[in-house]
Amino acid sequence: MLNVAEIEPAVARLSPADLAEFRAWFARFDAAQWDVEKEQDASSGRLEALANEAIEDLRAGRGSDP
Repeated sequence: MLNVAEIEPAVARLSPADLAEFRAWFARFDAAQWDVEKEQDASSGRLEALANEAIEDLRAGRGSDP
């Protein structure tokens, strides 16, 4: 498996067109990873405490309804 130190020079050598293609691919990849992480957090209940705190703040007038 490659590490960051091995990938960096390869990315630096990309042509402008290939770099644009890589950026677009990485943005899609990163977004998908974020979605997986948030889904895991939600399904494990990690976000429940934050949601409850936000609801309590809103009900107590410490926030605003968008």
